[in-house]
Amino acid sequence: IFKMAAKKLINDVDTCVQEAIEGMLMVNNNISVVEGFSGSVLVRNDIEEFKTNHVTLISGGGSGHEPAHAGYIGDGMLSGAVLGHVFASPSVSAVFAAIVTCAGPKGILVIVKNYSGDRLNFGIAVEKVAKLLLLPPPHVFNSRFFICLVCFSSFTTG
Repeated sequence: IFKMAAKKLINDVDTCVQEAIEGMLMVNNNISVVEGFSGSVLVRNDIEEFKTNHVTLISGGGSGHEPAHAGYIGDGMLSGAVLGHVFASPSVSAVFAAIVTCAGPKGILVIVKNYSGDRLNFGIAVEKVAKLLLLPPPHVFNSRFFICLVCFSSFTTG
């Protein structure tokens, strides 16, 4: 009987996302975890100061393609990232926490990719924030061009 060699470089499926986040935090001292979300919400260390003078950007999605999305946090890139489990969208509460943490007086751009789970969970979180802040519609801009732009920028930047 032939035994198949391992095809993945992970220790354990149940802990691989948390281990990847811990490793990322060890090598990048410019990002931190939003308290209460066990690593699923990561932001710039200077988010409180940064959001007062800049439009912030957040994105996220399922884990399994690291260093996306947390690997894009930094100057000229994302202000925060929300990570789901392997190939699963982040929870609505995690997305909500990222929006509330990163939103400032200059505004926030929530970048949602065209995966149905991301569209659903990010959309619900945006609606919850809009209701909380009593924002009049339309507060959501939906564009196929924007989805193409995200795909193009992901491929060209790595």
